[in-house]
Amino acid sequence: MEAALNELAERRGARWLARAGLRPTRQRVALASLLVGDGRHRHVTAESLHAAATAAGEPVSLATVYNTLRAFCEAGLVNEISVDGSRCYFDTRLDDHPHFFWEDTGELSDAPVEDLEIARLPQVPEGAELSRVDVVIRLRRS
Repeated sequence: MEAALNELAERRGARWLARAGLRPTRQRVALASLLVGDGRHRHVTAESLHAAATAAGEPVSLATVYNTLRAFCEAGLVNEISVDGSRCYFDTRLDDHPHFFWEDTGELSDAPVEDLEIARLPQVPEGAELSRVDVVIRLRRS
């Protein structure tokens, strides 16, 4: 049963890469399978994805994970969410939606988009266009 699940995850990962026109190297397929293989969305750091790959028996360096996540971003497969200057998450859910960031655990999770209302944004400077608005709501347990 587990082998069939792994095959399904690998097929999903390979299709995900193909839709973006990325070459399906062994390491890319392995990381893509961990990200989208079960059909669920993920918020990962490079370190957490590296740990998941290591636990799954995939020999991949942390540098390769960083480079691969960067390639996934450039291909439009994941969005990078910067929480602070030293911590970035990669989100497989591509629609516009806010996030909760739990300061005590470092966990990033989706916040309900239907509860968010942005009334107005500042004027975009001349020569620029709006790319994306990231809303990260920082939480602390009481």
